[in-house]
Amino acid sequence: MGAEPVLVVAAILALGVVTWMGVAYNGLVRRRNRVDSTWSDVDVLLRRRHDLVPNLVTTVQGYAGHEAAVLGAVADARSAAIAASGPAAQGRAESTLASDVRSVFAVAEAYPELKASAAFVELQDQLTATEDGLEHARQFYNDAVYGYLNAVQKVPTSLVASLFGFRPREFFQAAAADRPTIAVRL
Repeated sequence: MGAEPVLVVAAILALGVVTWMGVAYNGLVRRRNRVDSTWSDVDVLLRRRHDLVPNLVTTVQGYAGHEAAVLGAVADARSAAIAASGPAAQGRAESTLASDVRSVFAVAEAYPELKASAAFVELQDQLTATEDGLEHARQFYNDAVYGYLNAVQKVPTSLVASLFGFRPREFFQAAAADRPTIAVRL
């Protein structure tokens, strides 16, 4: 008769642990899916940028064909960005591509007829809108990764994460060279 209360308490504790593990597992799955979903949003915008760049190069070549070095660098950076795998490598490659695209816009300053071209202006507007969207998507992705990493690395959910194979994810960051230096003058 004395063993029944102990078994009831043990069963309640076991049920509580199983319930907690289920809740923790579902929370980790939800966070992992959020990271995957937000990366998909980033990827769509990166593909849009990759699709716009050849049009930009072609348009600029029509007006400034002798700027081959700048246009070649953009083409090479685009190829590297498409080939990059993983958010960290993708971030470095995309930073280079963004920098090279800015170089094309700088070249355009020397060609008034190019700056007046409706095709160039439209591409510039589309790239600018894509860059703005990409910045917001990158921030949203990094926020999702931050929440996921906290869940995967903090006790007690880290126990469930390691038990079921939840792995850390990488942030999508701009290269150090793309981070603006802020000059403070006193």
